[in-house]
Amino acid sequence: MGAAALALSAAPAFAQSLEKTSIGVLALASSGPIFIAKSKGYFEKEGLDVDLKMFTSAQQVPVAVASGDVDFGVTGLTAGFYNLAAKGAVTMIAAQSRDEPGFELSAYVAANTAFAAGLKKPADLKGKRIAITTVGSTFHYMLGLLGQKYGFTVKDLTMVPLQDVPKMTAAFKGGQVDAIVAPVTVARQMVADGAGTIIGWVGDETPWQLGALFTGPKTIAQRRPTVEKFIRAYQTALAEYHAAFNTKDASGAIVKGPGYDSLLAIIAEATKQKPEVVAAGLPYVDPQGKLLIDDVVNQVKFWQAEGQVDKALDAKSIMDLSFVK
Repeated sequence: MGAAALALSAAPAFAQSLEKTSIGVLALASSGPIFIAKSKGYFEKEGLDVDLKMFTSAQQVPVAVASGDVDFGVTGLTAGFYNLAAKGAVTMIAAQSRDEPGFELSAYVAANTAFAAGLKKPADLKGKRIAITTVGSTFHYMLGLLGQKYGFTVKDLTMVPLQDVPKMTAAFKGGQVDAIVAPVTVARQMVADGAGTIIGWVGDETPWQLGALFTGPKTIAQRRPTVEKFIRAYQTALAEYHAAFNTKDASGAIVKGPGYDSLLAIIAEATKQKPEVVAAGLPYVDPQGKLLIDDVVNQVKFWQAEGQVDKALDAKSIMDLSFVK
């Protein structure tokens, strides 16, 4: 049964009385709990009719929340997000995905020539040319975190912003850069194409809060019951996702949990990807949606040091922790 059919079968008879709301998402596995909550009727059970609006880049989502085009957003955290938060336009209310040890989500990939010349591990990236999407992106922060661990800064790298992942991979294959930081599916394709070698995983090197669920301060102030209902439905799906995809055995290998195949099918349909492709890049999520608060604080400090975010911003002022205890 498809996700759309599941959503219809789960909808109650009193659907016409549901409160309408909306969320901006990307068609990625990291949005999986939202797709599950929609498909399995968890939002409807809370009295909400949630419209999923799809976007193609992380920065578009907080802009849509700030403008009122959508009520909620869930995506990766960027310098642009924090700039909007500093202006009082968006507030984090729960966690999305994160890079976590043992979960292959974001990879460091060395090009063949660079690997042969000694680029064998993440610490060796110092001094190298690395493709990223944009300055201020999640990839930018991942490299900044790596530098904090190994005693260098992004100024010790040559970051090459190329706007999107396809351009990054083209530059990588064309020998224009030494390495890329890439989503797992892209990284594995680079290896399959014989273009490079995975030399490490961001989750193993520097775990961090990659994404968050957020809304506008006005929505919290004027529609708090709606936010509470949304969070409850989201947490139900988070717990189900976590149980299905984030379970490990004694050796540390990821095993299939309850409902694995049916939930994978929902995410595959929503992202328009084959289930095996989705399965290769399922991220870790906290089952209750708890944020890694210390990392959010570190993100703000990092972007402030980079000159990307107002130095007056207090990181804790842009998180409302009252919804996720």
